[in-house]
Amino acid sequence: MSQSKYFTRQRLATSADSVYPHTEGSDHGHEVKKPASKLGRKRQHVKVDYHYDSTVASTVSSTGNQNIKAEPVCDSINSLSDNVQAQIIQYVFKVKEEPDAKAKKKWEPPLWREQLANIVEMRKFKDAPVDSMGCDELYDKDAEPKTLRYQILLSLMMSSQTKDGVTAAAIGRLRQHGCTVENILKTPDDQLGKLIYPVGFWRRKVDYIKRTSQILVDQHNGDIPDTLESLCQLPGVGPKMAHLAMKSAWKTITGIGVDTHVHRISNWLGWVRTKEPEQTRKALEEWLPREHWSEINHILVGFGQTICSPVAPKCVGCLNNDICPYAKSPKVKVKKGVKEEK
Repeated sequence: MSQSKYFTRQRLATSADSVYPHTEGSDHGHEVKKPASKLGRKRQHVKVDYHYDSTVASTVSSTGNQNIKAEPVCDSINSLSDNVQAQIIQYVFKVKEEPDAKAKKKWEPPLWREQLANIVEMRKFKDAPVDSMGCDELYDKDAEPKTLRYQILLSLMMSSQTKDGVTAAAIGRLRQHGCTVENILKTPDDQLGKLIYPVGFWRRKVDYIKRTSQILVDQHNGDIPDTLESLCQLPGVGPKMAHLAMKSAWKTITGIGVDTHVHRISNWLGWVRTKEPEQTRKALEEWLPREHWSEINHILVGFGQTICSPVAPKCVGCLNNDICPYAKSPKVKVKKGVKEEK
């Protein structure tokens, strides 16, 4: 005779009472049932899955082929066996392990892979200023690690609102002067200003460099911080510089460095719809696979310097001309036959 998968709270309690001794708070192992009028709630039913054993089997078999719906047994659960308790709890709090097949797929631009592949193809000659004068190229390769990382940080700080060629020249003068934390702190402000001029906002950057250098000595043993949060606390260092410093100085990818080129091109390609670089960074990191984070800045910056320039971009010769929303815009003015920026 088949055994029913359903059993009543009363039969559960009766079965448990036949095996376990009487416990305080129960009436010989049976739950004291209150009148329905005093319960103040509707009858609820619960199906309990359990492993076959002799105790439960003897109870279920007595019901024959009847399908009896069980009521909640929370009030008397302590009087049940550990096995039955575990089965009830497992059923009540069961969580689906399989992901929802109907879950919404994460958004990503429909043509981004093709667009990025085209940009990489156009960048294969590495003829952009960033390829020879970026922060990865300006530090002294023979310097000790602390000094090397310090020079990377300074090159990033001076690159803001400054062309790569001007930044590279300033770092070259600092290296000839002695670009170490200790030596920069000893250098008078007016002399330091002459060394870094004409980088953008050079007077303000003299103050940033001096204050940052002092913090490195006082709080970081003369080295640059190795966390994104601590880097962002340095004077004159924002999220873009911090992410790039973590990548170049510490070989750790913490996010995407977004400058004016990355911000502009990402919006033109339809990858994001943002107004500020930091918004662009967050939007890109929502969908761009992490394996692209380390190189996307370098790729797009060079692309922006040579082809996708902010004024009159060279859309005619761009491989993305047919799949770029900006290139299809009627307001776009493009350069024809213009020399690439060097």
